[in-house]
Amino acid sequence: MSADDQQFLDLLSSIPNQVRRYSGDVAEYVDKTIDKVAEEIRDTLSTAPWVPDYVRPPPPARPPPVEIVSMTTYERFTDWISRHKLLTGVVIVAVGYATYKTIRVTKGLRKTRRAKRARNGGRLEVVVIAGSPTLPLTKSLSLDLERRGFIVYIVCNTIEDEVTVQSLSRPDIKPLGIDITDPPNAGQSIERFAGYLQTPHAAVPRAKPSFLTLKAVILIPSLNYQTSPIATIPPSNFADLFNTHLLHPILTIQSFLPLLTSKITPSSEKDTTPKVLVFTPSIISSINPPFHAPEATVCSALSAFTEVLTAELRPLGIPVTHVQLGTFDFSGFTPARPTGPAPTHTSNLLSSAETRQWPESARHAYGRNYVSQSSSAISAGRIRGMRGSSLRELHTTVFDVIDGSELSDSVRVGLGAGLYGFVGRWAPRGLVAWMMGIRKVDELSTWDAGEPYQGSSGGSGSDSASGRSGSSENGEASASEFISVPKDDDGHNVWKLG
Repeated sequence: MSADDQQFLDLLSSIPNQVRRYSGDVAEYVDKTIDKVAEEIRDTLSTAPWVPDYVRPPPPARPPPVEIVSMTTYERFTDWISRHKLLTGVVIVAVGYATYKTIRVTKGLRKTRRAKRARNGGRLEVVVIAGSPTLPLTKSLSLDLERRGFIVYIVCNTIEDEVTVQSLSRPDIKPLGIDITDPPNAGQSIERFAGYLQTPHAAVPRAKPSFLTLKAVILIPSLNYQTSPIATIPPSNFADLFNTHLLHPILTIQSFLPLLTSKITPSSEKDTTPKVLVFTPSIISSINPPFHAPEATVCSALSAFTEVLTAELRPLGIPVTHVQLGTFDFSGFTPARPTGPAPTHTSNLLSSAETRQWPESARHAYGRNYVSQSSSAISAGRIRGMRGSSLRELHTTVFDVIDGSELSDSVRVGLGAGLYGFVGRWAPRGLVAWMMGIRKVDELSTWDAGEPYQGSSGGSGSDSASGRSGSSENGEASASEFISVPKDDDGHNVWKLG
């Protein structure tokens, strides 16, 4: 028998089975249909009034009606949670975070923040602030630490700085003269300061003398920066910027390292480890917006330097904390601004005036975006229309770092510090630039061989940059004359003097 014959026989043998299955399905369907029709007829006849009683069939049996019971509040709540699990999780996380922050803030407000004193009431703890005495941040921090019981020393490079410190008229805020540009002289100043700490001092005559303890060294770099396109900044301005804003803070910390890494407390006294705090603006360096190359470059370099310093001092048990600043309200430390045009209109006028000093090609390439960015709601690291955080927030954070309550290597404090850090880490760069008013330039200018493309005196502070360039080359420019920044629109930006 061939394979084809076998296949044909198999097909014939399967036909009865298929016929049986299909006929069974049809019969079952017909039975169900007939039963349903009969039930409908019986139900209709049982309720028809014209059918005699002796002929009327009994009504079909019906299941008892379902009793509807209202749900309790708890049952409705649990049912809503089961249907919105993702939203419920988000709400739980948000409420938990808000509760944690509330408890932490409430606990921090109740904490008594005072420096340790001797039994006779004399001050024992010393804090060194390495920052320009003219900065509102230095003034506010030194006054607060002095009020809390510290002896505050402010590093001064010139006689003018010492006069500024003495003008505060506080007996426990003192100038510490250190010429960072002269390493031998700076070393001698540090040695004299170490000898001062190793000598017992009496708060009042005939009182028991006590040794002073160095609690912290706070580094506040220069916080004023030029804003301009990179192409319009002269090379001399870049050199002066790195010298005053980057090299000077690094040399300051370098001068204090021998004092920090040595035990200067007598063996009879309790050994304490001083702490190092490095302040830097964080908003611009977090998002790196256009036309802020000086600030973004210097702050990023200082952040990297702080990380390296932390790694080097950690084995020695010397904690280093990077305090990343947002915006604060310095209205009490800056003179009141006269009334005038609206801040946005004034900013547009200043930006337009600056662009007119640029070469034609630079003005065509960057002018429109520079003016738009200067007038945007989040330009210059601030949120327009909002005042900065209270200085109390900064003061309490610094004290918590000094007394050891705050152990983080990096602390963000101030309006916008955390928000801009999040935006800089997760938001697309193009979206941030678009929000700041940056748009694509449709057409570039034609190359003009007869026009020298040189950096202008540049952006903010362009009125005196040319004079600074010549003095910088001769090495005669002082630390406060390198970069000039105009008055800020709102006076509350932590890195711009109002």
